[in-house]
Amino acid sequence: MDACGIAQAVRSGEYSAQEVLEAALEHARTVGQSLNCYTEVFEQKALEEARSLDANRKAAGSLGPLAGVPLAVKNLFDVAGVVTLAGSAIDRDKPPASKDASALQRLREAGAVLVGATGMDEYAYGFTNENSHYGAVRNPHDRSRSSGGSSGGSGAAVASGGVALALGTDTNGSVRVPAALCGLFGLKPTFGRVSRAGTAPFTPSLDHVGCLTRSVRDAALAFDLLHGHDPADPASSPRLGEETSSSLDGGIAGLRIGRAVGYFREQATAEALGAADQVAKALGAASDELVPQADAARHAAMIISAAEGSALHIDDLRRRAADFDPLTRDRFLAGALLPAEVYIRAQTFRQAYRQALRRLFEQVDVLIAPATPMVAPLIGQDTIKIGGVTLPARAHLGRFTQPISFVGLPVVVVPMRTGSGLPVGVQLIGAPFSEAALLRVARFLEAQQVAEALRPSI
Repeated sequence: MDACGIAQAVRSGEYSAQEVLEAALEHARTVGQSLNCYTEVFEQKALEEARSLDANRKAAGSLGPLAGVPLAVKNLFDVAGVVTLAGSAIDRDKPPASKDASALQRLREAGAVLVGATGMDEYAYGFTNENSHYGAVRNPHDRSRSSGGSSGGSGAAVASGGVALALGTDTNGSVRVPAALCGLFGLKPTFGRVSRAGTAPFTPSLDHVGCLTRSVRDAALAFDLLHGHDPADPASSPRLGEETSSSLDGGIAGLRIGRAVGYFREQATAEALGAADQVAKALGAASDELVPQADAARHAAMIISAAEGSALHIDDLRRRAADFDPLTRDRFLAGALLPAEVYIRAQTFRQAYRQALRRLFEQVDVLIAPATPMVAPLIGQDTIKIGGVTLPARAHLGRFTQPISFVGLPVVVVPMRTGSGLPVGVQLIGAPFSEAALLRVARFLEAQQVAEALRPSI
């Protein structure tokens, strides 16, 4: 079942919340452990919450829209009473969080039951979820392969059937890459639409909160529950009032749909490009659109990520450099050495790029692009070869996601199956605040069975 199906079954009494949770906990102890999904499982607290929901139902109390739904969160979300690790060893020394992150609180208030915190790249700085402190998170479709990062633990937990819904964060692609490689729907909303309060920051001017699900209706419901202004996050946007989940089946009539070309057709495998072409054909994409200066946008995003990320950790870099994951440490050190002029130039270019994309979305409502250039690479794989060119595997996974989150555009990733049987994802990209239209398009593809969440053979 997806999250909506589980909640309906719990509200009707077909299943108890405790029965659902016990299945999720058993999964965490077996499949979850073999995939290395979780850094911590909150068994006792989750059982208390599930039993409370069942008692409430028996007393004829009203249950929320996510009643009894097993939930996981990337371990950079604060959980009351738990130390927020953010994939690091250094943060083990910090005191426990005093309250839940805002996004987690909203889902819990809707009845979701938190099963555990999921593995990630240290401080969210990576695309493969190969963490030197906690080990690699394995892909449920092929355990020798990466789950994607940095929200790969959340992706593996949902894709393997352990939970129905998971929260992640996306700075440069960290929801979209795991969604693509694990065969899930992934939603990265417009910058600021979902509160980041209570999450460990990576790059404050680029960080987003998003979700990974097995159905479009789950993503729409989660978005309805999550979005809206939060005084604890000054960057958060006002709620616009629409209920996205109630308009999912409105179809795609009247939407101007285009296919991203140029940069988004380069340095990608035939499988990734074929999936994007299949989606474009199903949607009747009427135009090919050139995204201006996408390569420059990606490099500017790298500069901003390195500079802002290193600034957050500069004291630990001075005092405890050996306690970092070596790859994270090296990138943060490089960021700390960037001249201020370079950072300022990247931010100045960002404003010009934002205006260019705003003009592009005056001509088109939805833009189709690959989410990753390839299927999941092998764990430990340093390079890949595409079109005879050898490329770094880890950094290359974000090639098509970074130019989009750089200016905070909303994206829904739809999962597609390749000829090899492994998943790959396609991005549906829109103008700011167009999540409802993107989810409607994703639902159309799901209903036409063009896109669907892939079940691994576990």
